[in-house]
Amino acid sequence: MTATTTRAERTWTRRAWQVLGPGGVVSAAVVALVLLAALWPQLLAPGDPTAVAPAEAYQPPGAGALLGTDASGRDVYTRVVHGAGQSLGVGALATAIGLSLGVVLGFGAALGPRWLDALLSRVIEVLFALPSLVLALLLVAVLGAGVGPSVISVGLATAPGYARILRARAQAVAQSAYVGAARLEGVWAPTTFVRHVLPNTVWPLVAVATLGVGQAIVWVSALSYLGLGALPPSPEWGAMLNAGRLHITTSWWLTVAPGLAITVTAAALTMLGRRLSAVAPS
Repeated sequence: MTATTTRAERTWTRRAWQVLGPGGVVSAAVVALVLLAALWPQLLAPGDPTAVAPAEAYQPPGAGALLGTDASGRDVYTRVVHGAGQSLGVGALATAIGLSLGVVLGFGAALGPRWLDALLSRVIEVLFALPSLVLALLLVAVLGAGVGPSVISVGLATAPGYARILRARAQAVAQSAYVGAARLEGVWAPTTFVRHVLPNTVWPLVAVATLGVGQAIVWVSALSYLGLGALPPSPEWGAMLNAGRLHITTSWWLTVAPGLAITVTAAALTMLGRRLSAVAPS
């Protein structure tokens, strides 16, 4: 490693510390660990998350089982690690669905004709008036239970929030001085949109989407806990909570382990999203 490389790494580390702060750096490290567990779970837990061993059922946390075992003797630590991929994946997918629909609705309301803005704004306001989790429950009741319907329901339920943010942001950018100057110079409208409106509107949503992933993980896990999403023996964190809720007084680790995984991951994503929001261009 050369001295130049070392100086560059120190400069990058210092810059990250200045931008994110101590809380943001710790949150980024937690998110990186969860991503590692999601992408390469065998590195952290080489066992099989669905392998049963009835003779070892309900073992408390200890040397043989770091986070104990469940009713079928499955290692809880292995299941939590392998469940990161499912929980993070469904949270990210639900956020992508909500963000995509929010972008369409938001840009349509902000840059379309007035009648379209009035129509979409009323739709967004009506949907936004409902609590998002209640709206997700209503959509699950229509679409049916399961991982796919729960992801779609959470994605659709979060879309009005993204659309509302994007509409306000796009209108502000469209009325800015640099967009007005581009119009006076005769720049083609699609070119103005791609060069000025789109990057200055979408970038702040990156930070909001980071917050949204943590929120979506909690909501999808809540649906799984209610038996409307992933079901046992899936190692998805909400399904693990659902499976362990009946034994919370005798085998507390069955709910504490996945509950802590959900809480820590959502808190880290929320903290990181807020730090990114603070440094995002206004």
